[in-house]
Amino acid sequence: MNICVIGTGYVGLVTGTCFADFGVNVSCVDKDTSKIDMLKRGEIPIYEPGLKEIVDKNINEGRLTFTTDLSESIKKSLVIFIAVGTPPKEDGSADLSYIEEVARTIAKNLNGYKVIVTKSTVPVGTGKLIESIIEKEQGEDHKFDVVSNPEFLREGSAVEDFMRPNRVVLGARSEQAIAIMKDLYSPLYLIETPFVITDIETSELIKYAFVYKRGRHHL
Repeated sequence: MNICVIGTGYVGLVTGTCFADFGVNVSCVDKDTSKIDMLKRGEIPIYEPGLKEIVDKNINEGRLTFTTDLSESIKKSLVIFIAVGTPPKEDGSADLSYIEEVARTIAKNLNGYKVIVTKSTVPVGTGKLIESIIEKEQGEDHKFDVVSNPEFLREGSAVEDFMRPNRVVLGARSEQAIAIMKDLYSPLYLIETPFVITDIETSELIKYAFVYKRGRHHL
């Protein structure tokens, strides 16, 4: 399976690298050319125990690539993960401008069925916003599904938290999308990881509740 991860911050880089280690072909995308050049050289812009070793391994084995070409990555991928920043505005609300920009780019490059997954910490209703942008702006009537798949990663143990999570939350309206996501996460079935299947809005709320209960050291 081919997937792309948009954004190479903590969540995006850990997500893409760990999926590659699951055996998936992953394209990590960022518009920051200097960061992509650094990652291509095997230089990691963040410190996370174990991450560099897994990046090096999967680059060498051809499953993990880094690029600034978002259009091409969207076209060749079945699953598209959105892991861009949602910084707070002056009033404290989340700035969704990066999410909206990515949704418009996805819409313009749809060339078949896609599963579009939010990894960013987003307010309730963001999944519906992404759906509406893509439905409005796509050139043809390609089918797609939006999934909320929040992460519960902690700085300093993000790789371990991804590889051995205490649960995986999937929020979706489509059985097809859920089946594809379960296939992506199939290695976790071997360690009997619980899967929580819910609707998109509940999944978004779960992430927000977790962040504000545990504090901002959780990503």
